[in-house]
Amino acid sequence: MSSLRCLEICAGAGGQSLGLEQAGFEHLVAVELDTDACATLRLNRPSWNVTEGDVHDFDGRSYAGMVDLFAGGVPCPPFSIAGRQLGADDERDLFPQALRLVREINPTAVLLENVRGLSSPRFAAYRAQILRVLEELGYVADWQLVNASAFGVPQLRPRFILVAMKPSAFVHFSWPTEEQVAPTVGRALKELMAADGWAGAEEWANKADGIAPTLVGGSRKHGGPDLGPTRAREAWDRLHVNGKGVADRPPSVDDPVDLMPKLTVEMAAVIQGFPVTWKFSGRKTARYRQVGNAFPPPVARAIAARIGVAIQAAHDVCEAEYIQPQLVYAE
Repeated sequence: MSSLRCLEICAGAGGQSLGLEQAGFEHLVAVELDTDACATLRLNRPSWNVTEGDVHDFDGRSYAGMVDLFAGGVPCPPFSIAGRQLGADDERDLFPQALRLVREINPTAVLLENVRGLSSPRFAAYRAQILRVLEELGYVADWQLVNASAFGVPQLRPRFILVAMKPSAFVHFSWPTEEQVAPTVGRALKELMAADGWAGAEEWANKADGIAPTLVGGSRKHGGPDLGPTRAREAWDRLHVNGKGVADRPPSVDDPVDLMPKLTVEMAAVIQGFPVTWKFSGRKTARYRQVGNAFPPPVARAIAARIGVAIQAAHDVCEAEYIQPQLVYAE
């Protein structure tokens, strides 16, 4: 596949960004408002064009005709229970800005992800309005609810995904259907739990024998360095994880074998599907917030790969139509 180019908004700490890169997309620019998240992107990918700023102020017209895929993880509070599900009445709703940028940039494909709440009947009219705008802009679109665990991520994490493409490409698109077995929390984190010599790591890993509940990152105004509200912490308890905080370090050689450990930021990142090589910038709470709000890279990679195949197939058809048969004349 030839190199494909993407432009990403609300890039966060790079969950979707990494997945897009793994699927063969080259970033023209990644737009993000949060300073710590921008530092994380630059720390891991110094060569990327990371633009720190508000999406409202980003002008996409200079990228018109240059973008194969426009992608973003628009903020979820307008559609989440924790955010009171205000939808279009929430000032944090960035779907209008995303659609503005699609209009300005005119990419071949669009990939936007959000929480499961957007799929509820409450937002049926809102979803229909988005589809109408995309149709007016010349796109065919589809929504799909996916669970991260189906892509090998050790947590359920349902996400509602929108894919829109020009008709010539959409005809070649199909959602990924092959499921991967997600590792248990214990299997995913055993080595990290044992990193400082904790003797209880093996026993703990055997007890942490399920996938994790959805990590909750919160926002600057709400949420702190813990693994979520009461219901989520109860689910973590069943996995023998103390969800009431985030640890600075893994358990040590001096800790009792029956300790109920807390996760470190690095452990939470593995639960989110990040490789251990991906580093996060900022203080502990800021780093955990970046992890908890991320789009799992394996999910982004799988969907973006299908988008890439569809775009390339459309390119191939277009090129074939312009190849003129050569006539061979007999002497």
